[in-house]
Amino acid sequence: MVFIDNLEAEISSMKTILTTGSNGLLGQKITEKVLAEGRVKLVATSKGDNRYPVKDGYEYAEMDILKSDEVREVIEKYQLDAIIHTAAMTNVDTCEANKELCNQLNVDAVQTLLSICEEKNIQLIHLSTDFVFDGAEGPYREEDAVNPVSYYGESKVLAEELLKNSEASWAVLRTILVYGITNDMSRSNIVLWAKGALEKSSPVNVVKDQWRMPTLAEDLAEACLLAVEKNAQGIYHVSGKDYMSIAGLVRKVADYWALDQSLINEISSVSLNQTAKRPVKTGFVLDKTIKDLGYNPHSFEEGLAILDRQMKKNY
Repeated sequence: MVFIDNLEAEISSMKTILTTGSNGLLGQKITEKVLAEGRVKLVATSKGDNRYPVKDGYEYAEMDILKSDEVREVIEKYQLDAIIHTAAMTNVDTCEANKELCNQLNVDAVQTLLSICEEKNIQLIHLSTDFVFDGAEGPYREEDAVNPVSYYGESKVLAEELLKNSEASWAVLRTILVYGITNDMSRSNIVLWAKGALEKSSPVNVVKDQWRMPTLAEDLAEACLLAVEKNAQGIYHVSGKDYMSIAGLVRKVADYWALDQSLINEISSVSLNQTAKRPVKTGFVLDKTIKDLGYNPHSFEEGLAILDRQMKKNY
């Protein structure tokens, strides 16, 4: 009887969170973590049908973040403690080419959520990016000055400013080059792209003059839940722990899966002639997130091993 009482008390004290973009890589990893570990009660939301293979153990609601009435209706249905906002327009060149849509998805939608969170005293965990920086002096600390070189980065700075100027309880988690795999993914990522191309013996062009700290999706999902549990406030940098060039990253992928490195052609960024400019060297100093949230990221090699086990088991 005492055990049952304690269990009921534990469940009732759990926070209830809502995720936007739950069909995306990060959204699915949060769902996976909640189902495996408990910790919070989850309401997953995304545009269209639920693509996560397990349908029990959490709520799912269709929600288009561009429809403010729909967003309000879904949020008001639940007694929420926090919202983890993962939905965004993240293709850097598409954002540059279609600034209006980028602004709607990356700025206006944040304002919608923020207004409701202020009104209902809900914590908002917002996902941002290393692209808020110009890449001249990375790795960066949370307090370093932002200076985006693309409209994608600019839209994320605008969203961060909305949070800073609000009365809501909020935390921004900036991240870098997220990789991982799920059962039903709408987009690939650099690790899966490189592995897939090299396995087909296709030559790949990769830039040698951009530097990043790739982030395992499971690590980012853990940081999101830690931010809720610890009621994080302010800006936090969340990435993997290893600093490398994009070309170096692809070589590590080739090395891990024993693929042909002679297929890797290292090129300069200017030769790509991309629509949007990219920062040269980003990367994060993780000290604050490790100290305040207890964040403990995997190494890149550990992340590849996790990915390898998942692909052998499930995909």
